[in-house]
Amino acid sequence: MAQTGRKLPLAGVRVVDFTQVVAGPYCTMMLADMGAEIVKIERAGHGDDLRRTVPYKGRDGHQDYFNALNRSKKSVALDLKSEKHRAIALRLIERADVVVENFSPGTVDRLGVGWEAARGLNPKLVYCSLSGFGQTGPYRSRLALDPIIQAVSGIMSVTGFADGEPTMVGAPLGDVIAGMFGAYAVVNALRLVTDEGGGQYIDLSMQDALLASVGTRMGETLQAGIAPPRLGNENPLRVPANTYRTADDVYIAVMVHDQDQWKPFCEALEAPEWVDDPRFCTMALRVQNRCELNEIVARRFAEHDTAHWGARLDEYRLPYARVNDYAQALADPQVAHRGLVREVEHPVSGKIRLVGPPWRMSETQSDVKAPPLLGQHTSEVLHDWLGITEENPGR
Repeated sequence: MAQTGRKLPLAGVRVVDFTQVVAGPYCTMMLADMGAEIVKIERAGHGDDLRRTVPYKGRDGHQDYFNALNRSKKSVALDLKSEKHRAIALRLIERADVVVENFSPGTVDRLGVGWEAARGLNPKLVYCSLSGFGQTGPYRSRLALDPIIQAVSGIMSVTGFADGEPTMVGAPLGDVIAGMFGAYAVVNALRLVTDEGGGQYIDLSMQDALLASVGTRMGETLQAGIAPPRLGNENPLRVPANTYRTADDVYIAVMVHDQDQWKPFCEALEAPEWVDDPRFCTMALRVQNRCELNEIVARRFAEHDTAHWGARLDEYRLPYARVNDYAQALADPQVAHRGLVREVEHPVSGKIRLVGPPWRMSETQSDVKAPPLLGQHTSEVLHDWLGITEENPGR
């Protein structure tokens, strides 16, 4: 989907990207989707660690994990331990609007490209450090990956079934959410930059980001000190709200969101007698008697196939969805209609499919470009930004 005539919101913004793996690259990918020029600094001969991650099944030799997080970026290969290359990195920083890094705290300072060195060169610079636990505090030096952050943030404690073990969410949402918050903070910090300066430093931790994202579910803990239990696919405040197996062995997720949906739900399930049942007639009673209600609802869904229940729930305009696997989710007709999955030509892998940006703007739309090869744009960027014409200076 090509963009229209109006410029993207971050067109002209230059970002020096010292990130790798997931959280940092997701942040800079969001900035790229909004039109920023992202120059990804990768270690010469090594690159982002995701370039060497074991490929997904059926994709031997392809860097699918890296590709999913680095579309529309330019790769410059430098060795920051080299005095010459560090000088080049500082010159790039001097001409940048934004720097994003997700090294362990203190690493960029040891490499000579940290905030203190950068702001002396560029008073208008917005500099974002994204780390597991933040740049200060007792956990500052601890290593962190998404499962570690899911554990420490409490997400695992409420994920899974009551009689099972704490469970990780099956995708790196801690990384992704931190990346989103990073992009949000950067864009808003850019609004404060003036011709005289106004740059600032952003310290963002994955732990803080994930806790912030689940704050709406922490009311009983924040106000009463109560730690909620695991409920599987149920909702702590609404019943029925669960996944149910149909007669053709498919699971569908259903939620009765409020009291107004209770009567239509009973009618959709052809059980009008439930409406005024003294065990279930209010939401509070349904929460109190959740096990009993879930059992009879599950028995009813097992009587007919998914098509039958889909038609009934649609007729009464109730919230539901089939529980899809990834292939079914990507093939969903609504996803196709929205144009979320993009196809680009990769210089090595040929045509590849990527999940693109999820927003749709009336006047502009992000133009997705292929992820870069390691060092692919070194000469181009150093010529355009710094006037350096040496052939492959980063190799």
